[in-house]
Amino acid sequence: MKRRALLLAAVLVLLGAVAAAVVVRRGPDRQAVDVSVVARKAQFRSTVTASGEIVATRYADIGSSVMGKIVSLPVSEGDRVKAGQILARIDPVQAESDLAGATEQVQALQADAQAAGEAVRAAEAEVAAADARSRDATQKLSRARQLAVEGLAPASDLDAASAAADLATAQLNAARAAVDRARQTLASAARRAAQARAQQTSARDIFAKTSIVSPIDGVVTRLRVREGEMVVIGLQNQPGTTLMTVSDLGAIDAEVKAAEADVLRLKRDQKAEVTLEALPGRVFSGRVVEIGASALPVTGTGAAAREFKVVVRLDDPDPGLRPGLTCDAEVVTAERTNILTVPLQSVVLRTDAQGTDRSGVFVLDGESARFTAVTTGAIGGLEIEVEGVAEGTRIISGPYQVLRELQDGALVREAPRGA
Repeated sequence: MKRRALLLAAVLVLLGAVAAAVVVRRGPDRQAVDVSVVARKAQFRSTVTASGEIVATRYADIGSSVMGKIVSLPVSEGDRVKAGQILARIDPVQAESDLAGATEQVQALQADAQAAGEAVRAAEAEVAAADARSRDATQKLSRARQLAVEGLAPASDLDAASAAADLATAQLNAARAAVDRARQTLASAARRAAQARAQQTSARDIFAKTSIVSPIDGVVTRLRVREGEMVVIGLQNQPGTTLMTVSDLGAIDAEVKAAEADVLRLKRDQKAEVTLEALPGRVFSGRVVEIGASALPVTGTGAAAREFKVVVRLDDPDPGLRPGLTCDAEVVTAERTNILTVPLQSVVLRTDAQGTDRSGVFVLDGESARFTAVTTGAIGGLEIEVEGVAEGTRIISGPYQVLRELQDGALVREAPRGA
């Protein structure tokens, strides 16, 4: 038994020595990494891709300013129309009767205003006559007073002259008050007539809007109603009926949605290429003419990346293009020549000794990863322009989980290709 125990102890010691030797020979664990090479590009383009649809540069959604039934719809979808051409008619009976009533009211109130003007002129004439009588009575009173002082006329004549002068003055004041009243009546009649004319103008405008006309030359690209349907107008949060859309197909845009990560790289007049699924193999050149100032509303309840509207004006659109066709746009945000590039994923942020975040790459130095600060530039696809490393330098480009936590000086080993 003692001999067997000694043999077992010897075997265990031997196994421990072998394991220690293996560990010492193997060294610490090294992380497997993907390795790429800093490459020089003769031509490099930074682009932003986005998807959307074809729209007309100039279009109008046609609604109605009056409510009623469509009694005439002389156009069909696809028809070419001119500005001012009648597109639809709304039942005009009510609007026409309102206009006729407003017109009659204007005529009646204008007649009242004319009569009030005549009354003012008559009152002014009465003031002139009362003024003449007042002056005559005043002169007679003056003579009666003189004769009374000289003792040539009895006191009764003076009293009669004084009463006549007072009466004439009262009549003059009354005539002047009558003129003021007549003028006020005229002003009131004029205001009522003006109000009636305003109502007539409104009624005429409503009647005119029962005939819906095209505001632009174009094509009826969408017709949403039929003859006999009821049309309603918009009220607060309730939108009104949209009858049709008229589009000017002489100029065509691609309206796409750019991701928030890319929108800050976009500027007006940048070149773009637009492709359509409906026309495979065709590429349309264009330029950016509009970039949304705020993000588009997010649809649905789940969290989603923000998107911004970007409009690309096509330089030479095909006459067969129609609004609503889906499209993809590739906008060139920068073009470089003879630059160094690395995989976009290989550029990481690390904090230096001063606490400043620096962009850089991990250079493969034998079996160690050495963080090297770089200056980044244009981004093109899955590559990015860099300065600060030499062409041909072997850098660590993945995996992402390793790069996210990799530290300067860490031991690494190159993963086999295809592993």
